[in-house]
Amino acid sequence: MAGKWPHSQRIEDGRIIQYTTLKVRLYPNETQAELFENTFGCCRYIWNRMLADQQRFYLETDKHFIPTPAKYKKEAPFLKEVDNQALIQEHNKLSQAFRVFFKDPVHFGYPNFKKKKTDRDSFTACNHVFESGPTIYTTQDGIRMTKAGIVRAKFSRHPQAWWKLRRVTVEKTKSGKYYAYILYEYTVKKPEAVTPTPETTLGLKYSMPHFYVADNGGMADPPHWLKQSQEKLVKIQRKLNRMEPGSKNYQEAVQKYRELHEHIANQRRDFIHKETSRIANGWDAVCIRGDSMGEMSKRLKRGNALEAGWGTFRERLRYKLARQGKALIVVDRYAPTTRTCSACGMIQDHEVGYKERRWVCPKCGMVHSREINAAQNIKAQGLAQYFSMQEREAA
Repeated sequence: MAGKWPHSQRIEDGRIIQYTTLKVRLYPNETQAELFENTFGCCRYIWNRMLADQQRFYLETDKHFIPTPAKYKKEAPFLKEVDNQALIQEHNKLSQAFRVFFKDPVHFGYPNFKKKKTDRDSFTACNHVFESGPTIYTTQDGIRMTKAGIVRAKFSRHPQAWWKLRRVTVEKTKSGKYYAYILYEYTVKKPEAVTPTPETTLGLKYSMPHFYVADNGGMADPPHWLKQSQEKLVKIQRKLNRMEPGSKNYQEAVQKYRELHEHIANQRRDFIHKETSRIANGWDAVCIRGDSMGEMSKRLKRGNALEAGWGTFRERLRYKLARQGKALIVVDRYAPTTRTCSACGMIQDHEVGYKERRWVCPKCGMVHSREINAAQNIKAQGLAQYFSMQEREAA
């Protein structure tokens, strides 16, 4: 299983530096797996020690200070057995966690201590290029990392020759599988901006039963295999409820439950990637409404809107369009797109409920499909918003 997620772009000396991450499956041998487990534990240990000392230092001096990992190596010699870069990155992550907390305490909570049972098992190491060569590099069927050597890996796609490897993050899932997220950096040309037209623009409305409904009537029903996996998950959950916790059968069922959960996440991720690529390649612009999935999930009583992955869908669609010079136009989430007639523009006084699949405009008599009509209004309002902004920028 491999995927691609760009972290960001930055401009340097007039050049656009782009970042892309490749996700690959790792197959470490026993020695390498043991080293990974020790590294996970050391990263957890160093994070908790640095956070505890930061809190103690703040209480005593009323100043913020985070010790470096080098301070703890004398009293904890086992830290020398793992890659030093992994420990340095924990210090950088903790520093970043405090920076965002001080900047916006409302949205970013205070850094917490890490626990072995609940926190993610992962570590990150940066690549450094010396005269003798880089510390991290990929081979035809593996990744060379400090102290671990060449770890066997399965690539679904390989990086281009001019890509620069910046860092790698190793993760162990709850099902016991190892993955590596390899971050690459490369230079790209600025894409020429594509001006949308009504014929080449797509309006999308989020839909609980269909994932989305387009202004042309198209729908993206999740594949049947995703539904089948979710039905299997329900059966396993029912079996777990009848088993005695701690028994051998219970542990085997828990492992199956974790593997199926991971399988469903991969299926959903694959579906979103393919759907966003198809849309980005086929349309010049896409208009959506800036719905808050958190608020929608609280408001809706049938299903969890967060499980659908609509937020991930929007983000991946945004960067795939941007890479081709195309626009993702976000309409105000409070715009009355559902109760507005797309034919005459009349806005009803009352909301059109979710159970009302069709409604008739009292002014022009047009019969509307609730979701298609909303998608058409999102498209019309998005295009008007886009060209209005273009006019202001030109003036």
